[in-house]
Amino acid sequence: MRHKKVFLLLLVFIFILSGCGWWKDFWKRSERTRATPEGLYQRGIDSYQDSRYKKAIESFQRLREEYPLHQLAILAELGIADSHFSEEEYAEAELAYNDFLNLHPVNDNLPYAMYQLGMCHYKQMFSIDRDQTETKKARKEFERLIARFPSSKFSFMAEKMLRECKQRLGEHEFYVGQFYFKIKQYKAALRRFELITKEYANLGLDYKAGYFIGETKRRLAEEEARKDTKAKK
Repeated sequence: MRHKKVFLLLLVFIFILSGCGWWKDFWKRSERTRATPEGLYQRGIDSYQDSRYKKAIESFQRLREEYPLHQLAILAELGIADSHFSEEEYAEAELAYNDFLNLHPVNDNLPYAMYQLGMCHYKQMFSIDRDQTETKKARKEFERLIARFPSSKFSFMAEKMLRECKQRLGEHEFYVGQFYFKIKQYKAALRRFELITKEYANLGLDYKAGYFIGETKRRLAEEEARKDTKAKK
């Protein structure tokens, strides 16, 4: 009996070795069978939750490619975008969210995608002494979301982010205005300070802007007075 068991095990081992190609094909077929839309999506979610964002993208991308018409393929598109975002690959995330918006203009997840698109730019904002292009883009996306979906919870979240964007832009204008003021370019400084009162009121800059508007006008008047005095001489 013992020899019989050993013999059977030996036969199985020989069969596996001799049929190695068949075994691999069988394994691949079995693996494909297990890679259902639900399985791929869950695999992507699990990878994402474990912070393995590259693996998550692979699973979501495979789901999109192999089951493009399945309802989970749409969520996989968001999964790809979110994975890029969490990986801090904001340019790639921006493209993915934009693709989602263009491909699914009436999807229920549109407010979320629009909010995340704004956040892609928000995460790339620079300090007030540097270029504010990303801040302006974030502001534009948040304003677009609020205008289109005013009752969405993501619009309420966007309102807070929008205020921060406006404050950053206002502080940038004040920074530039102060620079012009220091080098005695008073007309350029005045334009910046007055812009703050028009575009960025009630953001904590009103008092400072008002003070410098008054001071700048005073110095401009002094310059004009000096010019008139010289002209008369």
